[in-house]
Amino acid sequence: MNRQAIPFSKPLSWRDRISQFFRFKQLGTNFRTELLAGFTIFMTTAPILVVNAHILGNAIFLQQAGDLFEQILVALALCAAVSSFLIGLLTNYPFVLGSATGAAALFTFSIVLGMGMNWRLALTAVLVEGILFTALSVSPLRRQLYNAIPNSLKQAMVIGLGLFLSYIALSGKVASLQVGAGIIIANTATLTSLGTLKQPATLIAIFGILLTTLLTVRKVKGAFLFVIFSTAALGWLTGVAPLPKGILALPQLPQDLIGQAIVGVQYLTWSQLGNFVAVVFVLLFMSLSDAMSFNVLGRQIDCIQPDGELYRSKQALLSNALGTVFGAIVGSTPVMPYLVAASGIFEGGRSGFVAIVVGLLFLISTLFTPLFAAIPAFATAPIPLMIGVLMMSGVRLINWNDLAEAIPAFLVILITPLTFSIADGMAAGFIAHAVATIAQRNRQGMRSSLVLAGIAVAYFTLITMQA
Repeated sequence: MNRQAIPFSKPLSWRDRISQFFRFKQLGTNFRTELLAGFTIFMTTAPILVVNAHILGNAIFLQQAGDLFEQILVALALCAAVSSFLIGLLTNYPFVLGSATGAAALFTFSIVLGMGMNWRLALTAVLVEGILFTALSVSPLRRQLYNAIPNSLKQAMVIGLGLFLSYIALSGKVASLQVGAGIIIANTATLTSLGTLKQPATLIAIFGILLTTLLTVRKVKGAFLFVIFSTAALGWLTGVAPLPKGILALPQLPQDLIGQAIVGVQYLTWSQLGNFVAVVFVLLFMSLSDAMSFNVLGRQIDCIQPDGELYRSKQALLSNALGTVFGAIVGSTPVMPYLVAASGIFEGGRSGFVAIVVGLLFLISTLFTPLFAAIPAFATAPIPLMIGVLMMSGVRLINWNDLAEAIPAFLVILITPLTFSIADGMAAGFIAHAVATIAQRNRQGMRSSLVLAGIAVAYFTLITMQA
């Protein structure tokens, strides 16, 4: 009697399971390519954590600026890791999320230092914005709100924010924790003027800017990370900055930050109510605008629908929104897509496993907080400057020949860096756009323009009454 052999299937290895889950074969990729793509993205995004931690250290502290630097750094890394895990698992896209430098600058200089809002209440505003963003991410109202704002003002907001970051990078007191090269300093006669080259820290910062220019033009991978550590090393060797007290250590959990977004509501007073509402609106608008970056990355992997929207956009937006909620609870600013993820896509990354790899590397990086804590603030100045350069690309998308479009956009671009407030710039742009719409007798866009102008007038009225 012939017995037919029962075929025996070999158990799948962990690499095969990962390959199947993230659909490597269908996407035309492999384990090695995805690992390389993830490492490449991490090399370009890791410096942003250090820059943001330095910026936020000026606003979030207990006794003096910078005393919570390590906790902030860990909070930012946790937020970026969890958010990247979410988008990798929910969308299977090689995208990465984390706190953006623009959001950190807005939180620090406009909200906390500019409006005088307690940093705990500011985190509460981030939490409320994250909850609203979560609801909008699964609602068709999201697109209606976004479409109500003219494209020229959307581009102007990004450009103004880029100039804001560049101004921060070039200005500042190099002896303090504030990020800045000290190239532009305060002046009683002219408001601002050129700084002095007698400051060794300023000279080192200039060296970092020139080195960044050289490496980025040559498209050297990991240029930002190399610039930060080489500039910091120059500061350490010359005695301008103290040497690191160590390299590796167990991460210090953000115990003074976790949950502050929830208890921060106790700092909400009638005098801050108007500011609080304005901050939530501005943060929500920023999140909606920056979420459009998903479409930019989606084009790189050919995942855009005929109507121009990303496939699985709801899952991507939900990841972004939930990441913002989690980030607020642990002490981070709003989560946004990192456009530098395009570097990993260029290396062949195609699946969500790339995001998982980057998230794990973010967690591992928390072991190096003693080294990161020793990096002087002036060593990070070149990074926001270069980010500002990249954000200027949208200027060509504004029709400067049409004054009805050019004037409101110009006001946003000009007022944002000069007032250290993207909210002020946006409000001015909304009012100017409404006036231009009325002058043109453009009935099609008049209703939305008047609504936005009304919000802007209410905002200016509230901040004027509280000044």
